[in-house]
Amino acid sequence: MSKLVIGCGYLGRRVAMQWLGQGETVHAISRCNRRAGELAAEGMLPIVADVSRPATLDKLPAVRTVLFAVGYDRKSGLSMEEVYVDGLLHVLDRLPDSVQRFIYVSSTGVYGQEDGSWVDEDSVSVPTRPGGMTCLAAEQKLAAHEVGDLRVVLRLAGIYGPGRIPRLESMITEGVVRAPAQGYLNLIYIDDAVQAVLAAERYAVPPRTYTVSDGHPVYRSEFYRVLARFCSVPTPSFQPPLLGSGKAERGKSDKRVSNSRMLQELRVQLGYPSFRKGLTAALRGVQAR
Repeated sequence: MSKLVIGCGYLGRRVAMQWLGQGETVHAISRCNRRAGELAAEGMLPIVADVSRPATLDKLPAVRTVLFAVGYDRKSGLSMEEVYVDGLLHVLDRLPDSVQRFIYVSSTGVYGQEDGSWVDEDSVSVPTRPGGMTCLAAEQKLAAHEVGDLRVVLRLAGIYGPGRIPRLESMITEGVVRAPAQGYLNLIYIDDAVQAVLAAERYAVPPRTYTVSDGHPVYRSEFYRVLARFCSVPTPSFQPPLLGSGKAERGKSDKRVSNSRMLQELRVQLGYPSFRKGLTAALRGVQAR
């Protein structure tokens, strides 16, 4: 049963490698020839295409499962809407009839709660930031499309792992975290995010939506206190961003994301249910400078 991965970044590539390890045929879309060559060397069947250029998507392969895990490249010159919404529609309009499951990677940014309350798949989604607004708009377009009945939407919390710990560099080199000390962080370790995607392909009954987190939100100040200790550097100071800036808007978010449906229906067994265990794995080989 062949797969198509659209967006072979931090998450998508790891999912693709897992499918390859299971003996699956994996097609992967890349925007550039160099990256396509790297994917081919790893065993994938690369397709040089761009979701923002519909003509490049006219010959998508006959596959059973599609993973749409496209990230936003701020250097592309495109808006979030052009990538997440228009790009998604370009793909949906060109999918072969063989597709039986469409896994869409969204974000818990679709929730705009600021009161520290728990949220799940049934909570009201009123995003306050551009990223969350665009993800929700894309979800709505997917639901309304004829492919919508095949959808499994994964609203991921903040992915972290090796080479991807937010604000690590400034904490180590400057002793500063440019964010408010207060507010909950909702996280998912990269390996567990991969398992959630694999489980969605295996167990989900479309159409269905899941929030994907470790289920143990942590206060931002506590996260960086522990991170500093693991890195053998002093506890950092916090510098709230300027009022009205995009970073200030992100910092206002304060919610706790439940993972109950994911655990029950997708049978995901988290390898890193706490940020402490995840940081231990993510920081292997990292030393304070």
